Amino acid sequence: MTIKARFSINILENDQNEILLLKRSKKMQLGPGLWGFPAGHIEDNESPQDCAMRELHEEIGNEFRIELINHIGPLRDSFYGGIYRIYLYHHRWLDGTVILNPEHTDYAWAGKQEFKNYCVMDGIDEDIFYLGIWPIEFLNHDKLPR
Repeated sequence: MTIKARFSINILENDQNEILLLKRSKKMQLGPGLWGFPAGHIEDNESPQDCAMRELHEEIGNEFRIELINHIGPLRDSFYGGIYRIYLYHHRWLDGTVILNPEHTDYAWAGKQEFKNYCVMDGIDEDIFYLGIWPIEFLNHDKLPR
């Protein structure tokens, strides 16, 4: 199967074991109005890690400090027919301020207890599962790899 695009996806976790979710604008082509992670398309001649950092700065501003906990990839997506290659980056949020760009309308720090209250993009539960951030019982089982 041909890869249509490559994406770097950032999962930011604070010291309360909450993850940063961004609500996508309704004008976005992929996942309009849904919650997701800071992520984006890997450009030609750009490394997945460089893309991850570029997307963080584009989507949440420059006023933050993070440290890398783990990264995995490449993986094939499970919800879009395997046409995307994804790289996951799990970061610890040290401090800072989230400053959204026009691609997003809101943000939230969600803990495992309230996570199911957010209408998230396909693949979000799977990303959390792959990185082992929360126990599986806090994720939507219909959105996990089989």
